[in-house]
Amino acid sequence: MEAYLREGFSYREIGKRLKVSHSTISREVRRNRIRDNHYLPEVAHAKTIKRRCQATKYGIPALTMTFVEFGLIQKWSPKQIAGVGKIIGCNVSHEWIYGYVQRDKLRGGKLYKQLRQGHRRYRRGNRAKRVIIPNCIGIEHRPAIVNRKKRFGDWEADTVLGKQGTGAIVSLVERKSKLYLIRKVPAKSAADVARAMVGMLWKYRRHVRTITAGNGSEFCDHELVAEKLKADVYFANPYSSWERGLNENFNGLLRQYIRKGTDLRTVTDKQIAEVERALNARPRKCLGFKQPAVVFEQLRGAA
Repeated sequence: MEAYLREGFSYREIGKRLKVSHSTISREVRRNRIRDNHYLPEVAHAKTIKRRCQATKYGIPALTMTFVEFGLIQKWSPKQIAGVGKIIGCNVSHEWIYGYVQRDKLRGGKLYKQLRQGHRRYRRGNRAKRVIIPNCIGIEHRPAIVNRKKRFGDWEADTVLGKQGTGAIVSLVERKSKLYLIRKVPAKSAADVARAMVGMLWKYRRHVRTITAGNGSEFCDHELVAEKLKADVYFANPYSSWERGLNENFNGLLRQYIRKGTDLRTVTDKQIAEVERALNARPRKCLGFKQPAVVFEQLRGAA
């Protein structure tokens, strides 16, 4: 366009050659010209960028920024923050939040440490011989209604290991409300895990219909759990963690607080309880950004 202007072409002629309206040419020159009506593309581009950065639609209110940083400190994901922000009037996209965290990191900030890591690492080496769990009932015999996650009282169970020889964490999650329960045990033994599961679910025993567990030897005392809680225990297929996907997801969130390789002897029961409360206070997209603790109590009261 600059060359056409320099040659003395009219706005209408330039518009025809560039296949745009002549008013577009006129407006571009008027907005970005410098003194003596000169037009330089470099100056025009710089002015456009400056206007774009100062535009209202690109500005984020201070209250929204405060809310975003609060959500990150609470270890909410960008999608959770964006979802709740839409409800309370702090509109911001999760893409923008990721960009904000990246810019903060480049400035030396630490917000990126609040994000969950997106990659997984698996142990290498030979697999230990799988233990045969006595009298186990496979997931294929589990009632079909459990698959739909519409019934209250169906749970998933798993264990999370700390540094070798320092204990484990037993985790349970209710499939409909997404309530997550965790308890530390001194060892990943069948007796310790069964005792922990009964203790964790005892006050909710009226709301325990089924439990779906992994194939680890720590669940060998499943019959004791079933008897105490008057519930049916089913087992996922070997190496099929997606059959307990909700529990796997929550265990990944747990790693934001208790990193892999942590010496669990240094983690107190009080800290475990605080992590449990924090995870149950996180808004979940699948719950319409409601909190699992709130949804669980609503369902419990209606049951």
